[in-house]
Parts: sequence; C-alpha cells; structure tokens
Amino acid sequence: MIRLVALRLVFGLVTMWAASVLIFGGTELLPGDLATAILQNSATPENLAELRAHLGLDRPPLVRYGEWLTRAAHGDLGTSLSNDRDVVEEIAPRLRNTVFLAGFAALIAVPLAIGLGLLAAIWQASVFDRVINFVTLLTISVPEYLVGYLLVKYFAVRWDLFPALANVSPETDLGGRIYLTALPVVTLVLVVVAHMMRMTRASVLSIMASPYIEMAFLKGLSKPRVVVRHAFPNALAPIISVVALNLAYLVVGVVVVEQVFVYPGLGQLMVDAVSKHDLPVVQACGLIFAGAFIMLNMIADIMAILSNPRLRRPR
Repeated sequence: MIRLVALRLVFGLVTMWAASVLIFGGTELLPGDLATAILQNSATPENLAELRAHLGLDRPPLVRYGEWLTRAAHGDLGTSLSNDRDVVEEIAPRLRNTVFLAGFAALIAVPLAIGLGLLAAIWQASVFDRVINFVTLLTISVPEYLVGYLLVKYFAVRWDLFPALANVSPETDLGGRIYLTALPVVTLVLVVVAHMMRMTRASVLSIMASPYIEMAFLKGLSKPRVVVRHAFPNALAPIISVVALNLAYLVVGVVVVEQVFVYPGLGQLMVDAVSKHDLPVVQACGLIFAGAFIMLNMIADIMAILSNPRLRRPR
C-alpha cells in the first residue's frame, strides 16, 4: 500500500515537471516580442537591447527555464511586468476568489450528482431516469459560456433576480459573495453535475449484475437499500475518479466562466496577463492550474486504492 502511494506521488512530481516544461515553452511561443510590447512607442534598438538584457531574454531558453523553475520551487514566482508587483501578492487574492467559486460549486454539485445518480440507478428505466439522462446529456452538450449568457439574460436582465456581474471585493462578506456568485456557481454546477451523475449511475448499475447483489435481493432487501448499502460502496473507485476530474475542472476550467461574469479570479487574471504579455503572471497561473489538476487526480488515485482492495494488488 505504501509503495503504491509512493509511486503515485512520484508520478505526480514527474507530471508536474513535464507541465512546467510545457508552460515555459508555451509562453516562449506566444506571438510578439516581450520587450517591444513593454516599451511600445518608446522602443529603440538601444532600449530594446537594454530591456532584453534586464529581463534575461538575451540568454538561452534552457538557462532561463532552469532559473525560473528553481525560483518557483522556492516560492519565488517573479515580478509582474505590468505593475512591478510581486506575482505572489498579485495572485493571492485572485486565487482565493477562484477557490471560493470552485468550492461553492463543488459543495452543491458533488452531493447533487451522486444523489441523482443513485436515484436514477434505483429507478432504472423509469420516467425519472429518462428525464435525468436527457437533461444531463443536454447540459453536457451546451458550452458553459452559452449557459452563462442564458442565465444572465433571464435571471439578471429579464427577471432582475441576480447581478449580471460578479464584482466581489476583499470587503464583501460571505452573504454578499454567495449572492454575487450565484449565477457563475449555477453555470459551473450545470456543466459538471452531468458527468458525475452519469458515472455514478453507470458504475452502480454495473455492480448490480454481481452475484452478491442477487443474493442480497434473495434475502428480501429492498432495492434502495441494496443500491446504497451494497452496490454504491463497491462502485466508488470510478466515481471518485470522475469527481476528482470535475473538481479539477472547477479550478482549472473557470477561465471561461470568470470571463463571462467578469469575476476577479485567477482565470481572468491569466487572460489579462496574456493580453499584456505579462509572462511571469501567465507562467505562475499555469503552474497553479497544473498543480491543482495533478494534485486532485493524485488524491483520486490514492482514494480509489483505499476504497477498493483489488487495486492494491501489484501489477
């Protein structure tokens, strides 16, 4: 067991290193010259050469990558080129906003999805099952930005129930945050709940064909009890995996939703930084997104191993 967990940790670190290579290489391939974008109309050959030397752009990419990775490993993400602030200070409030939005959506989406999946498995082939499958398939097929715009049109513009823009600030209290983020949270919930619900239903139904489930029915147990007490615990491994993937999406995939609702989160900061050629901020946001995705998937692997003894066997 310890060896399997250690292997997952090693694979996570290797994946994180590979992600850092892709992030640094991707920012290097961004169109335009960073020094020219910063100096703009005041760019002269002498100024450009001096700024490139100051930013280290005159050194080989491998050298700059090594220095950047070493600093990042020690918690130094550099200085923002747009406002000369420390990147950690720039990111911290935006990261808290993104974590709040993702956490709020997860608190609603995970129990709702698992509950609907269990009910659909209990009432398989019923009207409820068909309606839930149709609705979830519909929400999967619609892009999140379209869901967001539809919610804004009806709940903000036509009915004036919620604000169209999620303008939260550090001074906003918890009640205000919940009210202001209602529409982006609903957007995220509608997008992610379908995957988790359908996986819960499919995993439970695949277990329902097992001999021990038939024995439980022969003992006279009701179907809800068999599903919840016997089938669901043995179907946890794939459910945990898909829940972790969707939780990772809630953190990493909020970029579009934050743009739609002008929410001051990490995703919007990253988009703004790309438009300003603020590479340290872009690289820092990419590292945080990659780290969150890898960490959640690693936790899902470990939890799946703990929940299913068959996964503990060496391969």
